[in-house]
Amino acid sequence: MDHSQSEPSIKERLYQQYARIGKCLSSDKRLEIMDLLSNGPKTVEHLAQQSGMSFANVSRHLQILLDSRLVKFRKEGTYAIYSVDPVVTEFLIALWNLCENRLSDIPRIKEDLLHEYEGIRTISKEELLKRMAANTIMVLDLRPKDEYEAGHIEGAISVPMEELEGYLQTLPQHVELAAYCRGPFCVNPAEAVELMQKKGFTAYRIDEGVKEWNLT
Repeated sequence: MDHSQSEPSIKERLYQQYARIGKCLSSDKRLEIMDLLSNGPKTVEHLAQQSGMSFANVSRHLQILLDSRLVKFRKEGTYAIYSVDPVVTEFLIALWNLCENRLSDIPRIKEDLLHEYEGIRTISKEELLKRMAANTIMVLDLRPKDEYEAGHIEGAISVPMEELEGYLQTLPQHVELAAYCRGPFCVNPAEAVELMQKKGFTAYRIDEGVKEWNLT
C-alpha cells in the first residue's frame, strides 16, 4: 500500500497544525480578547464588559482559543479566570509590529489618533526612565486595578481612568505627570493628558503599554 498518497506526509501534518493557529487568529474579536488577556487575567464577564461583546460571543470565542491552546483558564469558586502565557503576549506584539510594518492603513490609523489629540506630548522610554530615576515625574497606570496588579511599569501608580479627575484634585500643580494604558492605540492616555493639561498640569503620554515596555 502506498502510504504517501493515502495519508498526509509529516510536512503536511506539520503545516496543518500551524494552520490551526492561523485560522484561530482570523477573527478580530479573538485578537481583541487575547490583547485584553495579555494585560491580565479576566473572567468572561470582565471580557464582555471591556470589549463590548455579549457574554455568549465572548464564551464562543474563548472556546475556539482554548481549542488552539492560545488561552488557558483556572477555576476560582464558580468563576473561570482566563489568561494567556507570556509567549502568546510576545507573539501578539510581534504580530502588531509586522502588521504596522506591512499594512499601510495601520500607520494612518495611528496618525489619525495623534491628529485627534493635537498638542498632546509623548515622552520616550529613555527620557521617562531618566526622569523617574531623578524623581521628577509621576507615572500613572490608567488601566483597571486588576490589570495593574497583574503587572505594571515599576514605580507607576494605579489610577484607573474613571478615578483620574478626582485623583488630580489631590496633587499640587507643579507635579509633572505621565500616563499609559494598554499600548499605542489606546486613547485613554491621550484623553488623560488632555484633561491634565486643562487642569494646569504638565503631562505626557507614554506610547508603550506594559507589554511593549517590558520587551523593549
